[in-house]
Amino acid sequence: MKRSNKRIIPGFGLSMGVTLAILGVIVLIPLASLVIFTAQMSFSDIIKTITRDRVLASFEVSFLTALIASLINAVMGVVLAWVLVRYDFPFKRLLDGMIELPFALPTAVAGIALTSLTADTGIIGSIFAKFGIKIAYTRIGITVALVFIGIPFVVRAVQPVLEKLDPSLEEAAATLGASRRRTFWKVIFPEIMPAVFTGFGLAFGRCLGEYGSVVFIAGNQPFETEITPLIIMSELQEYDYASATAIALVMLAASFIILFLVNLIQIRNAKILRGGGKSA
Repeated sequence: MKRSNKRIIPGFGLSMGVTLAILGVIVLIPLASLVIFTAQMSFSDIIKTITRDRVLASFEVSFLTALIASLINAVMGVVLAWVLVRYDFPFKRLLDGMIELPFALPTAVAGIALTSLTADTGIIGSIFAKFGIKIAYTRIGITVALVFIGIPFVVRAVQPVLEKLDPSLEEAAATLGASRRRTFWKVIFPEIMPAVFTGFGLAFGRCLGEYGSVVFIAGNQPFETEITPLIIMSELQEYDYASATAIALVMLAASFIILFLVNLIQIRNAKILRGGGKSA
């Protein structure tokens, strides 16, 4: 028998034990509780709960606004990351620090501030109101709030990749006569694409479950601007934990699928960039 050449790192057992314990307490147990509470209902009752007209309408509002906001964040996040990495200008560090503001600011405060700004009497809302465009208490307002809380995920995912990008690749493309636009799409974008997908997936998952910053600006009109987290809160207030967890389980499954697909795309793109895979 051949003896394994792998060396066991000292402290591995203790470190792994602590890691699994923390993972179980913080992640696995809360997720398992969703399944346990939902299991109190029969399959037909679960289907009946998650297919109620009001619940389906809230799914549409949450998924549609989260998707639109995440797509906007994917574009604007790349632009912001590009500016922060490629240009030097006054107060650059201040702007870089402000990217983290949605993480530090309480979501309820963000929601109240955005509602005040985008209402018909607000600074921004009054301008659009002159053209008959209403922002606050509409799906547009929900999207604005989700863009605000989701933009840091894309910026922080793309920024380090741009910083580590080898400038010789761009120089070679320029030497061969490629324009700046062609250099971006053919040289730079393939390198940052996995990071963009990662930021998009993280932003989408955050937007799906966002409550504090959205509940104020949404207006919470049933079938129009009522988000799924509000439906879940309503069920909890009525002590219907089984229905609340059933609806929450749908959101959890959707977020998991999105993150899983994003990871698959990341792995595929990484293989292509390393020359280990074939592009379609």
